Amino acid sequence: MQTVLDTALNAIGRAELLQGATAIQRAERLEKHLGLSAQGISLYLKRDDHMLIGGGGNKLRKLEFHVGAALKSGVDTLITVGGIQSNHARLTAAVCARLGMACELFLTRSVPKEDVDYELNGNVLLDQLFGAELHVLAQGVDSLAMAERRATQLRAAGREVLVIPTGGSTPLGSLGYARCAAEIVQQEVALDVRFTQVVVPNGSAGTHAGLAAGFELLGRGASTVKSWSVLADQATSASRTLQLAQETLALLGSSTPLQADAIHVDGSQLGEGYGLPTQAMLDAVRLMARCEGLLVDPVYGGKAFAGLLDDLQQGRYRSGVNVLFIMTGGTPGLYAYRETFEQTPR
Repeated sequence: MQTVLDTALNAIGRAELLQGATAIQRAERLEKHLGLSAQGISLYLKRDDHMLIGGGGNKLRKLEFHVGAALKSGVDTLITVGGIQSNHARLTAAVCARLGMACELFLTRSVPKEDVDYELNGNVLLDQLFGAELHVLAQGVDSLAMAERRATQLRAAGREVLVIPTGGSTPLGSLGYARCAAEIVQQEVALDVRFTQVVVPNGSAGTHAGLAAGFELLGRGASTVKSWSVLADQATSASRTLQLAQETLALLGSSTPLQADAIHVDGSQLGEGYGLPTQAMLDAVRLMARCEGLLVDPVYGGKAFAGLLDDLQQGRYRSGVNVLFIMTGGTPGLYAYRETFEQTPR
């Protein structure tokens, strides 16, 4: 049955980049390790890290809508911005390679790490393999302004250019996760399960905002989603998420007012700042790897999973709850943090 959300999304141009729904699997060994089965709590993983382009990850859902608009407008060059190890930049480069478009990346030194692995491995290596032109900027430089300046130069030379902001987290990009909310609800039927809580990391807010807008339109409520902030403090992340969710709803043709208390953002796992490791994150990454043979990244998913583990261990979920952790990808970033993992307790 087509929902109001489906109808609204179908009216907006989208490039087919995912090639189908991503799988949902039960984390049975984690349940056993954490004693969740005895508590009547079930833990599921949505594999947004497992996609067919560029190594996968949540940014690909956002790019479906940005690229859809770009193709409709005859764009031949995509420019985007991010940190040195930006997952969004890597996937933008991969999509451009797949579609035969030029790609330029303006990458800022936003994390105080200068070791060889961070500078040259992980996403940076893949950016280059995908053929993107990299512009590396010092910390504090306005990368979006630099990208817009470059776009002006290219347009003067006859190119058609689209500049995509950080993380693709605009109302248009957030539609990717509104669509993901609809996908999850469809999968619930097939799995015969209803997810009480959907858990994600929160960087540039687009993933949480899109899911919140989607679940709101589906009648489940924006509060179905909880995120852990990894970029900004809790208040800033919550405010940005609320604004972006409201703008995404408007783009979907809804004037539904969202209340601030419907947006659940937890700032407890941020640590000293964006991209800076915490012991809880390191432990969470290792636990996922050793219990399920799966990888979460050290910047986004690792901190969000650490937050979820804390909630589970502190008894914040009641019996009968089904929790869905969205694995948002970014695993190439693990290679950029090799020294961090080697130097910390195993």
